[in-house]
Amino acid sequence: MYHCLPANLPGLQPPEPPGERLRRNGLTALHPVVLVPGIVTGGLELWEGRPCSDGLFRQRLWGGGFAEIFKRPMCWLEHLSLDNETGLDPPGIRVRAVSGLVAADYFAPGYFVWANLIENLARIGYEEKNMYMAAYDWRLSFQNTELRDQTLSRLKSKIELMYVINGHKKVVVVPHSMGGNYFLHFMKWVEAPPPMGGGGGPGWCAKHIKSIMNIGPVFLGVPKAVGSILSAESKDVAFLRAMAPGLLDSEIFGLQAMERVMRVSRTWDSLISLLPKGGESIWGNLDWSPEEDHVCDSGMRVYQQQFEAKPNDTNGRRVFQVQESTKYGSIVSFGNTPSEMGSQKQVSLGNDASPKSRASCGNVQTEYDEVSQETIRKISEERAYTADTLLDLLRSVAPKMMTRAEAHFSHGIADNISDPKYNLYKYWSNPLETKLPDAPDMEIYCLYGVGIPTERSYVYKLSPPGRCRSIPLQIDSSADGSQNGCLKGGVHFVDGDESVPVLSAGFMCAKGWRGKTRFNPSGIATHIREYKHKAPANFLEGRGLESGAHVDIMGNVALIEDVLRVAAGASGVEMEGDRIYSDIIKLSEKINIHL
Repeated sequence: MYHCLPANLPGLQPPEPPGERLRRNGLTALHPVVLVPGIVTGGLELWEGRPCSDGLFRQRLWGGGFAEIFKRPMCWLEHLSLDNETGLDPPGIRVRAVSGLVAADYFAPGYFVWANLIENLARIGYEEKNMYMAAYDWRLSFQNTELRDQTLSRLKSKIELMYVINGHKKVVVVPHSMGGNYFLHFMKWVEAPPPMGGGGGPGWCAKHIKSIMNIGPVFLGVPKAVGSILSAESKDVAFLRAMAPGLLDSEIFGLQAMERVMRVSRTWDSLISLLPKGGESIWGNLDWSPEEDHVCDSGMRVYQQQFEAKPNDTNGRRVFQVQESTKYGSIVSFGNTPSEMGSQKQVSLGNDASPKSRASCGNVQTEYDEVSQETIRKISEERAYTADTLLDLLRSVAPKMMTRAEAHFSHGIADNISDPKYNLYKYWSNPLETKLPDAPDMEIYCLYGVGIPTERSYVYKLSPPGRCRSIPLQIDSSADGSQNGCLKGGVHFVDGDESVPVLSAGFMCAKGWRGKTRFNPSGIATHIREYKHKAPANFLEGRGLESGAHVDIMGNVALIEDVLRVAAGASGVEMEGDRIYSDIIKLSEKINIHL
């Protein structure tokens, strides 16, 4: 809209780009920069397909105009699916990651991802000889990107080349979202001996990497991934389903949109990498959770602060007691909210895998078609699932996906991190089950937005009876209201960037890696840089110059400045260390794990 208006129209001068201002102040390109996209935001193109895909050779199936969704939706879904047994290409189909900076500059026309950061890096002197987009097929498990596409080997070679041709300057790596976990995996792979690893040796990272600036990291996973696997929904889908109950579940024209989304997404192993890590020690249980004091309702927050500060009788005693805080440790609950439950029950889902008796549900098969009604009934009667028992729940409703993907990912906390078993690649992307490299001069940043309600746990129910119940569980959108205003539409919210809770984004930099710990034996310096969300003031700001949202933060002026300064040579100390607005330090102190 802005570009359609006359350039000289009064009042339409856009704000000066941060790269332009920093260049004017003498900032210039110094360290090579590697950008690592997260899940979903990278483009995918077709190299080989079925007859229905004629004319689409090397056309984008993902991360483009999405015109093919409307032209041939069934063909499009078929080609985005992976093999349900191997997690690799189905026979006769080859879909590959788009290469170059265009792989993830825009997700769709006009919807930027990396474009603003790339443009501002260019303003201080960056170009393709010293800036690289480490694109990969985000659907695959991290080790399978190497097995199929040699993506990790190509990233290793590219970093080595950039290091040499740029005057032996170490590289600044900038991962976004799941890209942070992907690069954790890379750092273990690159130093590990072949054939499992890249053979770079124990000093490779210390030699080649200056800083890792993780934007919106999901180091400890996201509860949102649970909703995707259980019922192919999150808060937005649950709301739409409640407002128009026949739309997403409709059998008119054979749509069955939710079933089709579930069938495709359950072939993507990377989705399992996003499940909460660390179990109850990190995420809490039915009696405790690190965020239990969080208050979402601003009016109640102010009142509670005033109330706690001023006793209201002459003896200094408070005559009014604030209601019990929400226990977020129940990531999935049925019927009751987590704060209303007692001690945790044991999970016993049973092994009855006989098909459910129901009428035909069309031609869309999900793994629920192989789960018995008795198992579904037991699931709903269990009432609550924490980060520990949640994995058992998912194994019962998505057995093929979990069996395949859990060979590549792990979600626990290492008891003895020196145990040789942790040399296996399935542990490399979990920061609680792997060590950072021996690179004491390297720095790690956690850069993320705060101040936006973010999904933390869910209230579920059985889907209403009907002719077809291919997805028998759904978020209970009628579950609303709580004493602290954090339960809306069946979803409990905490502070975060709309997708990633503060706990997941910040804990490792705040405590898990801070100083010399068993996860960070060389004492790599860590820095937290939070960006308080502010909605755009007018349409000239687009999606916001001070946004803290998970993707929109890539256009945040303060974040762009931080990345440019580090790329130009600044250290964390020169950046004035931490900048914190949230309760991440308080949350981290509540988590008692061996460091």
